[in-house]
Amino acid sequence: MAKHNIQITTRSVSETQDLGRTLGAAIKQPIIIALTGDLGSGKTAFVQGLAKGLDVSEKYYVTSPTFTLINEYPGRHPLYHVDLYRIEHFIELDDIGLDEVLLANAVIAIEWAEKLSRDTLSNRLQLQFGITDESARRIDIFAYGHPAANLLKALELQFQNKIKL
Repeated sequence: MAKHNIQITTRSVSETQDLGRTLGAAIKQPIIIALTGDLGSGKTAFVQGLAKGLDVSEKYYVTSPTFTLINEYPGRHPLYHVDLYRIEHFIELDDIGLDEVLLANAVIAIEWAEKLSRDTLSNRLQLQFGITDESARRIDIFAYGHPAANLLKALELQFQNKIKL
């Protein structure tokens, strides 16, 4: 169970990217970030900002790896962007090499993370994206484990005036 959680509302794609950039800049050690939410809810926009916060070069265009399933970007910490949307069976996870990625000394952002067992991602930062209107998104952020809780506290300080607890 999460020990700490916050809720942030973003009102545009750029605000969702800013949230990702702020979080990326605060990351001091490898972490898994589990992203859940409907299509078009802002998961990829968040990862685009996350990449900027991790100092991924502007020469890399961050897109959802819907067909490649995993993209890797070099930065202050390597960023693995995983998209499980097209995964239908648990056995397919072995085929894409997810086990190796999860062991990497990196920041790992996983879209459609609800397709994984909770045990797979026991220590993580979880972001649940919800569409509140055409441009606004409600993002509930939960911390599981000490590194995630520390990161969430740092994020909370940055967004104090935008957070609804």
